[in-house]
Amino acid sequence: MIRGVLFDYSGTLFRLEPGAAWGEEFAAFSEAQRDRLTRVVTTWSPAGTENLPPDFADGWARRDLDPELHRRVYLTALAGSGVELGPGMAEAAYARVLDPTAWQPYPDTVAALRRLRDAGIPVAVVSNIAWDIRDVFRRHGAFELVDEFVLSYVEGSMKPDPKIFLVACQRIGVAPQDALMVGDNAQADGGAAEIGARTAIIDAVPTADRPAALLSTLDDFGVA
Repeated sequence: MIRGVLFDYSGTLFRLEPGAAWGEEFAAFSEAQRDRLTRVVTTWSPAGTENLPPDFADGWARRDLDPELHRRVYLTALAGSGVELGPGMAEAAYARVLDPTAWQPYPDTVAALRRLRDAGIPVAVVSNIAWDIRDVFRRHGAFELVDEFVLSYVEGSMKPDPKIFLVACQRIGVAPQDALMVGDNAQADGGAAEIGARTAIIDAVPTADRPAALLSTLDDFGVA
């Protein structure tokens, strides 16, 4: 029986959408350019290093543990994105990533979290991230539906390190074998299997293209 659920943040509960993310400063940019910028700042895989000099490899690997390092890495990646950015535009793009208004919930995010809350099943958000995401949840009425936020830059541990999943389970009072981890990255989020948790990987597609994957996943595992 699933007694607690861990959720990833980016690409699972919320998504940085190309249209919503890039404000007035980027109004003249094409859809392809905005999409490129979005991919640069949201990719998790080592492919993200294609926009970085070789000496940034270590920084890329540790970026979600240190807010200042995260900023340096992504400003460099944006500058090397292939999208022509004028003075100050990389900084403006990075600022948008940290702006709670740029992140959109999937259509069933609040419904899935509320379903778990109504069933008395505790929830932790477990994210590789270098800034506080709680204001995003507050904006969409989801903050009170999450019991714990377990963020890499606070914990000093990044997925797929088993430690961060163990911390999340401990904080919501659930044994790892009774937990379900829901994420969008098989390598990072799949690390929860190392502690005995069950895992579900869903696609990080645009929010309009994934209306009910969270609710369906809970159904598939007999949750609530």
